[in-house]
Amino acid sequence: MDTRDLSLTAIFTALYAILVVVLAPISFGPVQLRVADCLIPLAVLFGWPVVAGVTVGCFLGNAYFWIGPHDVVLGPIANLIAASVILLLRKRRLLACVVGALPIGVIVGGYLGLFFAPPDIFGLMLPEWAAMIISITISTLIATAVIGYSLLTVLSRQSIIEPLKSRGLKVVTES
Repeated sequence: MDTRDLSLTAIFTALYAILVVVLAPISFGPVQLRVADCLIPLAVLFGWPVVAGVTVGCFLGNAYFWIGPHDVVLGPIANLIAASVILLLRKRRLLACVVGALPIGVIVGGYLGLFFAPPDIFGLMLPEWAAMIISITISTLIATAVIGYSLLTVLSRQSIIEPLKSRGLKVVTES
């Protein structure tokens, strides 16, 4: 990593943490929409600095709204896995965003039952752990595969990428 990569990592760390804190009422709980997760698909464009940034940003946001050590440790691990998966599957962007949501849904949904009662999922009689995993997976799919994919599509336009590259920003290529 060079200074540009470190700077980009710091920017994504700050963006993620700020979005979590500012949008706290909807960023936490058994039914949530963590809008900050829309930054995770940007790993397709900017690579490992985004992976590191959304991981550290998640740690900071979860530590700020401390609900327990599970959240502060496992939440960032889920983001690390999700962003890495998205980066590795970058040739198939929409698929990457959908598959990248799954580790967050399973990991975070798996431990949130320790802190919150599970949500009612369409009146289905589901085990508590399954209801929580489904709830978090759905919300993460909205954040990554809908909002994040849309953001990725807009930022991928040559009219946006070329000026960034001309100013020295590294952009991950499709290959």
